[in-house]
Formats: sequence, C-alpha cells, structure tokens
Amino acid sequence: MRQTLHLIPADEFLVYVAALRGYLLAFALRIMARCGVTREEADALTELIMETMAAGPRTRAEIRAAVRPRVSKRVRAWMDKVWSIVRVPVAEGLLCYGSGEGNEVQLVRTDQWLTKLKARPVDGAEAQCVVLRKYLRAYGPATLNDFAHWSGLPVAQVRLLQALLAQELAEVKVEDEVRLLLREDFDLLKSSSAVHSVRLLPHFDPYLLAHREKDHLLEDKHYKRVYRNQGWISPVLLVDGAIAGTWSQKWQGSKVQVMIEPFGQLTGATREAATEEAENLAGFLGGTLDLVFRGPASGKK
Repeated sequence: MRQTLHLIPADEFLVYVAALRGYLLAFALRIMARCGVTREEADALTELIMETMAAGPRTRAEIRAAVRPRVSKRVRAWMDKVWSIVRVPVAEGLLCYGSGEGNEVQLVRTDQWLTKLKARPVDGAEAQCVVLRKYLRAYGPATLNDFAHWSGLPVAQVRLLQALLAQELAEVKVEDEVRLLLREDFDLLKSSSAVHSVRLLPHFDPYLLAHREKDHLLEDKHYKRVYRNQGWISPVLLVDGAIAGTWSQKWQGSKVQVMIEPFGQLTGATREAATEEAENLAGFLGGTLDLVFRGPASGKK
C-alpha cells in the first residue's frame, strides 16, 4: 500500500495479494515495457528468480547478481535502471520479506516462509472489499479517493466497491464533504462520549498518511512543518485527532530532552496530557525527562 512496506498478519496475506495483484503487476510491467522488456521476458525472469530463491532467503543484491548473467542485454539494461527487480514475483505473491540482519533485508519464497498458509483462490473484488472494510475501520471517515490513494487501486475500480458494500456503509458529512464509515462504527460513535485525547506520534505514523487530503488534520499554513520535502513526515502532537504541533527528542547525558512546538496556545489539560506522554516516552527509552515547550506555549518543565 502507498508503494511502501506494510506489515500484515500471515493469514491475511492471500487476501492482500488478491486485492492488489492487478494494480501492482500492471505497474511493474509498465515500467519493464518502457525499457522494451516483453511480458514473456518478465515471466522468464520470474522463473529465474524463483529458481534462485529455491535455496533459501536472499537479499536483493544477491538475487540480482545470480540472475544477471542469465538474462538478455535488454533485461540487463532494465535492471540497471530500477531499484528492485522482484516487483513481479512480489505482486504475484510468490515472494515476501523474510528475516534480515540490520538494514539488510532478505526476501524469501512464500511457499517456504508461510508453510502453514493454505493456498486457496480469492476473488479480487471480494478481497478489495475486505481491504476497504479494514481501511475504514482504521481510518474512517474517509472518501473513496482517500482509499484509492492509500491502496493504489484505480479510482474507477474503487467506486465499484461502494455498491458491493452498500449495506455496510454509512455516509457522514465532515467539513461539507461526504465521507464513508462502516455502519457499525457509525452507530458506536453516535453512542460514545467524547474523550480528550493527546498523543505524541512518531515519524511517519500511518495515521498521518492514510488520507489523500490533509485539511482535516491541520491548517494549510502548517502543512510544510509536518509534510516536509523528500517524503519526510515530522513527529506530531495530536490533540483530539488533529495535529496541534510537532515535537522532537534527543539524549543529553542520561536525560531525554523532549521539545514540543505547538502551533498555538495549549490548554492546561492539553499541556498536562502532553507532559504525561513525554514522561512515558522517557521512561520507555530508559532516561529521565527534560521537557521543553517552545513557541506559543513556551516554558520548561
């Protein structure tokens, strides 16, 4: 999802493969076609990769070195231009990430890694409905455009899913825009009472990346302070589901200095809850807290 690594339960692996296979496979084949690599050559490369992987897990570099001498000049030219040559077998569900050492990731054949997984045919549309349910359970209310952005599925294809799940979905209006929520979650939210929530979210937290538009999270004038250049996402202070500032942490001897930079004035209750979050962080890291508020809510504690 979002062309980046996600962790999913092993018993849901086939569902995600079925849901995203068409999109991921088409994407990989388009890139290969631009370099003149045919579908037949792509399939032959997959066979070589799977043959290479029969002996066990390998890194991308090891896979590349093993298959390179056995492919045509055209395929080698494509290999020189791309970061990963395993996109097709990954899209097909033949390979997945295995164990690794440090930053060196290894890939492994799924028939060797997921040995308890019972292969069964999964309908693509049914699988996409499952993934949409899971997405809305985690990130709703959201639009179909949000889901398309997150999953990578074409918007036209995603729109068909709304009709398939019509009995399970509720429409809610958020800031003059109609968004979707699971009906059972909608009923639960209507009966629940509001709770003041303050959290310190880390770099690249998924909550900040699930929607195409971010205006429900923060004002435009603060956008670049969170969603920075080259895809960097700042750690944020989250207050009642909205971004209220950024934060950072660094070691100073045995102390963990946590610096919170609010976008505006914080209430006493919010400041107290943010302090508790920082104390929990310092305790988790095994240090004592040195907390600094910088900006509209300046001061040190």
